[in-house]
Amino acid sequence: MSKPTAKSELDNDPEAEQTPQQRDQADHSATGTDADRDPLAATIERAAERVGAVWPLYSFVTANPLSGFEDQPFHRAVDDAERLFGGRGYPHPDVFRTAWERGQIDPDVLAAELEAHGIDRDPETLLEELAAAEAERDTEADDATETVDRVLSKWLGAFLDEGQAKWPMPNREEGFYAAWRSVAPYDGDVPGCDAPSDLPETATEALEAVLEDYPDDRWTDIAEHHFAALPGWTGFIKQRVEDETDPWQAEYPITLREYLAVRLTLADRLDAPLEPANDESNAGDDSEAEDPPLPEIWLTAWEKSYRERLLAQIDGSVTDPADAGEPSRPDVQLVFCIDTRSEIIRRHIEGQGNYETHGYAGFFGVPMRYQGYDAAAPVDACPPIVDPEHRVVDQPDEPETTAKRDRWTGLATATRKHFKRLKANVVAAFPFVEGGGAAYGSAMAARTLAPSAIASLENAVDERVPSRHEFCSPAIDYDDHGDHSHADHDLPQGMRLEEKVEYAENAFALMGWTEFARLVVFTGHASETTNNPFDSSLDCGACAGNPGGPNARVLATICNDPDVQAELRDRGFHIPEDTVFLAGEHNTTTDEITLFDGAVPESHREDLEQLRADLERAQAGAAAERLESMTDETDVDPEEAVAEVERKAADWAETRPEWGLAGNASFVIGPRALTDDENLDGRAFLHSYDWTTDPEGEALEAIVTGPLVVTQWINNQYYFATVDNGVYGSGSKVTQNALGNVGVVQGNGGDLMTGLPLQSLQLSDEESYHQPLRLTAVIHAPVERVTEILRRHEDVAELLDNGWIGDLTVVDPERDNEAFHYQGDLEWASESQTAVQAREQDQSQGQLSAPAQD
Repeated sequence: MSKPTAKSELDNDPEAEQTPQQRDQADHSATGTDADRDPLAATIERAAERVGAVWPLYSFVTANPLSGFEDQPFHRAVDDAERLFGGRGYPHPDVFRTAWERGQIDPDVLAAELEAHGIDRDPETLLEELAAAEAERDTEADDATETVDRVLSKWLGAFLDEGQAKWPMPNREEGFYAAWRSVAPYDGDVPGCDAPSDLPETATEALEAVLEDYPDDRWTDIAEHHFAALPGWTGFIKQRVEDETDPWQAEYPITLREYLAVRLTLADRLDAPLEPANDESNAGDDSEAEDPPLPEIWLTAWEKSYRERLLAQIDGSVTDPADAGEPSRPDVQLVFCIDTRSEIIRRHIEGQGNYETHGYAGFFGVPMRYQGYDAAAPVDACPPIVDPEHRVVDQPDEPETTAKRDRWTGLATATRKHFKRLKANVVAAFPFVEGGGAAYGSAMAARTLAPSAIASLENAVDERVPSRHEFCSPAIDYDDHGDHSHADHDLPQGMRLEEKVEYAENAFALMGWTEFARLVVFTGHASETTNNPFDSSLDCGACAGNPGGPNARVLATICNDPDVQAELRDRGFHIPEDTVFLAGEHNTTTDEITLFDGAVPESHREDLEQLRADLERAQAGAAAERLESMTDETDVDPEEAVAEVERKAADWAETRPEWGLAGNASFVIGPRALTDDENLDGRAFLHSYDWTTDPEGEALEAIVTGPLVVTQWINNQYYFATVDNGVYGSGSKVTQNALGNVGVVQGNGGDLMTGLPLQSLQLSDEESYHQPLRLTAVIHAPVERVTEILRRHEDVAELLDNGWIGDLTVVDPERDNEAFHYQGDLEWASESQTAVQAREQDQSQGQLSAPAQD
């Protein structure tokens, strides 16, 4: 059977003869007139909207698992999601109780929220009501449906394997349905199937055979119910279909139509329910009411309590950022990703001297697809909501250094491949154990019992092998590439001068820069862990789960270009002649910052050496702070802390190498002077912004429509993975198994897990580290400017109006930094108005008293 023809080819020749499988493959993205012609296509398109996309684990992209529900108010969405996925939408009552008893929920704030919703019962009674409702949750599934899930997951794992299986599923090039149909007769779990001819020939015919007994208006509900049964696999297929550059999809195509056809066929033959359960019992629940349910009232009170503590840390005297801080030129300016982990290291660097730090989205505004030297494939190094516009590759600088690296890496690669073949080969496995088992076992024991020693050995080897940045540079000039006909998927290779100027100008404008230090360091970030399937979740989310160093190098290279600087000066950016731009990368596990200093001239070497020494001291302080957050210890010695975080990075048994973005709760958009004297506990995303340099609001608009939306994704992923880890997370790492190089499952099969593991969220089995709060956003700008941006971008306003961003507060510098709280529908309430309302409430009723704290 021939490989499916691409849809575009079929569209060009509608009369062309197609195989049944080609017709199934061709209509996977049917919309508009296609959907009108094919009711099944319209059904599938509507039914899949509620399931969020899931990326392969090696390019983990943090996203709101309920992104398909963002057009609804939060309480209705979580209720619908519970009906579809079975997942909890609010923290467990015990979590609320702990927050209340620890004073994280302010009694006055809770009293105001309860009063606003006409609730006059005391907090203890309300907590007992929540606990009683929790006990009534029904999570049982019927045996037949569980069998369908098990059988379908087995074949999805086999088909979607990305090179890990030694004996791959046959006929995958023909598409999922055709491949499954060919092996189904050999699967004892598929009743009444002795030959492929016992099954419909195509996915379309299979769907029609099952759905013909149901009216058309029920098809979408049925399809939605079955897509939601395994949302991990559904989301993965959805993402792969939408990724036009995925080589596995090109070679082994799968569509949601084929997936649904196999599932409904199995459900029909195994007598599993085809339709969702009757929802009449939920007809009168809170999801249809205007008022949110009791758990959301508690959640809102907790969020507002956090907001008030955050606002108390905002320096209200800073109205014009140009008047704040030290008047002298900073020695070094360092630009970090807005990532919450950057908040910690930035504080410790600023404490070392006359250093100025800034926050900017970690892809540094360069939307590119990047291929490192000797990398197997290019990666998108920009947020998922941004399409790459350039292809950038690393090119060697010196042949001698390249040859040296190639010798070392070639030997290491060949050794790894040899050992892998010996371990996997049926014939060679036993002789391998006999001959090399003792040495191999000793190496494993050393890595287990002495990870620090192994780390030191690996560091020694690394010092012998040049790193990529030491012998390669990003080829960013369009003219550096002689042949543009081979650009990756029609992306232009490199960029032209006007594009480079635009990226530099955007960076400086968004951060509100008016002066430049002698050294300016763009600092990307990456994580360092061993034996960790979730390592990409700890890298830069703004770079699509990849390290941010390459993006930093590209922007530094752009800004050092004399032609770019000349154009920038003409546009009002007065870059001194002695300013040098360089890149760096922050290791978020160890807090070490590596500088890529190849472009630094001898005149700046003294500055550079001082910076290195100060970065080492900052690393020690930040590492000690991080360790205290991961253990019960206090006053950790900074020098010992560095050794311990390096051990955690090298220990292949370490389930919690670092916290990632756990704890995230807020996004502050404004000058660093607002918070530079405060410890925000690594809970805040920080984006630099100067309202005085942005009179038209264009820079703020870019931040609100870009980074704010992405941080909402991140925040909601952590929120839902915390409130129901079994459904929206991935459970314990201890019981996970990697599958097909695409993700993890719990135990030996089942759905592809979509979110963060427990170890990324919990201090222990009993105690959570991440506080499940929706995002609190604070913007330092005139309130009218923010209102106009929301008016022009209804999608962002919808996130606020529907409660996906928990709170937005504007600190207005034109009104003495008075705080204005967003009320919905482009309306605001000032802090003074809120205070008057609170006093009136206090006079009308007694205040709630806080519980006794431990």
